[in-house]
Amino acid sequence: MTDARTLLARDGVAADRLEGVVAARRYRRTARRRVIDPVAPLRRAPQLEAEQLSQLLFGETVEVLEEAEGFAFAQAGRDGYVGYVDAGSLTAAAEGPAELMRVRVLRTHAYTEPSIKSLPEGLYSLNALVAPDAREGRFIKALDGGWFVADHLAPLGAFETDPVAVAERFIGTPYLWGGNESLGLDCSGLVQQALRACGRACPRDSDQQMALGRPVDPEQGLDRGDLVFWRGHVGFIAGENALLHANGHHMAVVKEPLDEAIRRIEAAGSGAPTGYRRLS
Repeated sequence: MTDARTLLARDGVAADRLEGVVAARRYRRTARRRVIDPVAPLRRAPQLEAEQLSQLLFGETVEVLEEAEGFAFAQAGRDGYVGYVDAGSLTAAAEGPAELMRVRVLRTHAYTEPSIKSLPEGLYSLNALVAPDAREGRFIKALDGGWFVADHLAPLGAFETDPVAVAERFIGTPYLWGGNESLGLDCSGLVQQALRACGRACPRDSDQQMALGRPVDPEQGLDRGDLVFWRGHVGFIAGENALLHANGHHMAVVKEPLDEAIRRIEAAGSGAPTGYRRLS
């Protein structure tokens, strides 16, 4: 509970569920909100120019502790990450829709009408959440959103089975610090979205992801889907001597020889890999 990244508390105010766990002058009941923009940055400070820590996708829920000057101090429901989000990107969340679907393709549009000739909205990224509000032909209307092509959605319980195959769909996507969407993401965002598409919970940052799975000795051989970690970096083993990762060297998601990446990263001053983890 001491990791500030996942602690809904600031300036002596904490979520009421933390009473007796975290010292605070005041404990406050949180308000549940839902993201209504295609993507909403989660920032370090309540300013548009502040560092982007992560991104929230359409349909995700947050718990809001405080709201002031157009920003909400909130905690993401999916991974517990805490930061500031533009309050205009949020709306009150229902207690829970009877049905929830997720975007299953890398990215898609929604439309103002149930027709591909109507005005497109978005783009909406893989793992965005859609609460169906209406259906017409091949389209599903999202609660507080547009009309999605039904084939681009999947029931929340219908997941992918190969996180590497999911991650490979992002190859060529630009690197974006704190990014979590199909138009830009960072190393841990790539891992998180790939695992999320496979129905696996995953924390946001690479050091947190080192708790996933179990350690594996690279001398005993690495399997497709294993994770390799450096200080502040993570990637997938994507086959024999192949590393799949979003990185600031290429400024994109790439697949490259693992041994070449190890040499380059060490030469750049980040050292040797700090660990390998097997998820299955």
